[in-house]
Amino acid sequence: MFDSFGLICMIWWCVMLFHPLHADIQCMESEAQKSPITNVNVDWRKMELSWESSKNFSMYKCTIMNWDMESIEKEVNSPLYRFPAELYMPLHKGVFFIIEVPNTNISKKCTFLPGGMNGSAIENFSCVIYNICLMNCTWQAGRGAPADTQYFLYWQNSRDDGEMECELYIKDENGRNMGCRFQNVKIIGKAYFMVNGSSKDSLIQFYDEYIELYKIEILAAPLNVTAHCTGDPAGCIITWHPPLTSHVKKVKCFQYEINIQNKDEPKEEKMVVRNYRYEFQNYNEKKRYILKIRARGTKCLVSSKWGEWSEPIEFGQGKDYFIFVILFLIALGTISVTVLLYCLFKR
Repeated sequence: MFDSFGLICMIWWCVMLFHPLHADIQCMESEAQKSPITNVNVDWRKMELSWESSKNFSMYKCTIMNWDMESIEKEVNSPLYRFPAELYMPLHKGVFFIIEVPNTNISKKCTFLPGGMNGSAIENFSCVIYNICLMNCTWQAGRGAPADTQYFLYWQNSRDDGEMECELYIKDENGRNMGCRFQNVKIIGKAYFMVNGSSKDSLIQFYDEYIELYKIEILAAPLNVTAHCTGDPAGCIITWHPPLTSHVKKVKCFQYEINIQNKDEPKEEKMVVRNYRYEFQNYNEKKRYILKIRARGTKCLVSSKWGEWSEPIEFGQGKDYFIFVILFLIALGTISVTVLLYCLFKR
């Protein structure tokens, strides 16, 4: 089940705000019986579905259904249906409206069906947020798109924001737009993306999608990673600060993976913790270690995928190679003096 206010909002954005789309609302009825329901209309501004009826019915049932046959139904006592709550559903596959009179076979079925050449819409659309406020979106040209097809991306970060076209397109070798770079992106909620196209040869289908921005963020690395070690008793206290994000400030929203590697051995130790402090008890002051940490979200609206690793830091004294150098130099000097004396006495 889904709700429909967002559907109408989004259709309204497409039809009224964004670059013009090729779509229409078409209605059909049974050839055996002409429906008394006529003049079906959707007012995108008022977000209302209305119709006329040649008969006075006391009740109507309205259904909105998407291409996957998920639907919402509501009964009204007049030829007017005001869409309730919010819906986040893409339109490029089409949407169905059904108006029925309960306990009769009277109905009217209408379809919002985007037009355009089959296979001309973009494919493999994806976006990623990185470095806190930067975002890249990329796509591939439709396999059936004419060679001169040019694509354009529009997006809306929230219901309260205005629609925006991409300001910095990523182009291929032929100058076709194949992606977009964004700056100063704020993670608010679900953002709406729509990519349509133009061609001299044919109409181009559009593609649209809602994306929860926090889910596509690659978290920055934890900050201020430090290791404070003692020899007696042997141990290290490792501390760090949470990664920076544009929308979450609570430290309890993250968990961390700690990676500690002994430089003299291939062995690694990995631990997952929820706080920002860890006691490393297997510390050996005569060894040298490499430490790095990364984070991911838990519970809060933060990406559950592991983010970037912190810059590796080293801690521990490691082996004391100075004594080996001294002994080597002494041995080398002894051998040199012995050889020199041998040569002198031989002469």
